[in-house]
Amino acid sequence: MKIRKILLLGATFNTDNMGVSALAAGALTVLKKQYPAADIFFLDYGREAITSKLEIEGKTVFVPLINMRFSWKVFIPNNIAYLCLLAILTKCIGRNLGKGIFERNRWLSNIFEADIAFAVSGGDSFSDIYGIGRFFYVTLPQILLTIMDKRLIFLPQTIGPLNSRLSRLIAKFLMRHAEIIYSRDNEGISEALTLLNLKENETQKIRFCHDMGFVMEPHQPKCIELIGATEAELTNRTRPLIGLNVSGLLLLGGYNKNNMFNLKVDYQELIDSIIRFLIEEKQADMFLIPHVFGSHEESDSHAVNSVYERLKDKYPNRLFCVSGQYDQNEIKYVIGLCDFFIGSRMHACIAALSQAIPAIGISYSQKFIGVFESVGVGTLIADPKQLTIEEILTTVDKSLAAREEIKNHLQKTMPEIKENILGLLNGIE
Repeated sequence: MKIRKILLLGATFNTDNMGVSALAAGALTVLKKQYPAADIFFLDYGREAITSKLEIEGKTVFVPLINMRFSWKVFIPNNIAYLCLLAILTKCIGRNLGKGIFERNRWLSNIFEADIAFAVSGGDSFSDIYGIGRFFYVTLPQILLTIMDKRLIFLPQTIGPLNSRLSRLIAKFLMRHAEIIYSRDNEGISEALTLLNLKENETQKIRFCHDMGFVMEPHQPKCIELIGATEAELTNRTRPLIGLNVSGLLLLGGYNKNNMFNLKVDYQELIDSIIRFLIEEKQADMFLIPHVFGSHEESDSHAVNSVYERLKDKYPNRLFCVSGQYDQNEIKYVIGLCDFFIGSRMHACIAALSQAIPAIGISYSQKFIGVFESVGVGTLIADPKQLTIEEILTTVDKSLAAREEIKNHLQKTMPEIKENILGLLNGIE
């Protein structure tokens, strides 16, 4: 059967989080490579049915949104709970008798017309690490598709951790229905095999593939807005340029503002120590780069501005930051200007690694470790839940000294990694 209409779940461009947008861009790149003639729709939450566009290899791809609502107003026609109820009713009375239900609801009708669906789950939200509410938010559209007996494939993502009994039951239900489950790390494969009670040699259903953010293209912005330097000064420097992505979420203490991720160190003190060490002892220039935009307090834009304002007088002409807003491809280009990178957002690190720029991950979840290990740079993880500030600075020092060796490794391995990602759907028709 030729695939003509595709649904993409769990990643859109309607977000300030460039990690989610990078996944959307990577997924669309993969899908268009395999199904160039197919129409692709986002199936996600939104008040309006907007259409997004993305440049892929010089061509513009338009992706309309089938907009559902996640709301206590259960009986609005595109509420996800209401759609699930209608789908259950249709299943109970039979498709022929229930045909009128689909025809009277344009959202269900639009979903029903799709040949296949691909789920991204925000990259790391097929898990209850962010709470059971977030888990339901991500999985309800997948549940809807499962009720409707639509083909479902999990694109590369982190599987788990799943700590509660309820989340494990729902995950098991969805994964049993899915045709293929791609994990971006080996731990996710183990989690899936355990949930489905399978042995490694018993199924081809659970597969590994690298994160799709690796194949997203960098696009040069029309203008890079900087504080503390001009664009010309940035590109015509004599000292090493080290990018530092500061996470507003970690600076805030997590969503509960109370060290939600159980860091062993004070995050603000860690950031200040990294900047001091690299400027004063390693004679580098520091470039503060956000990867989650917006004015909300957990945004990286807010965080980098806060750090810059606090330290600018101490390090004049040595510390500067990105201002303004950029899309996922543009911020990848900005990260590509660095000689070395340190990030607390995983896709900020992927943006660096995919351009053969050595990057240290200030990790707070398992997703960092698996993804870094998958490209052969597991030693570049600095886990603030396990290490002291001094130990993290030692990791930075050693990695910086080995940056040419790391760069050479990445230059050799990235072409094959990207080729494997682009071909992950070969044979799926």
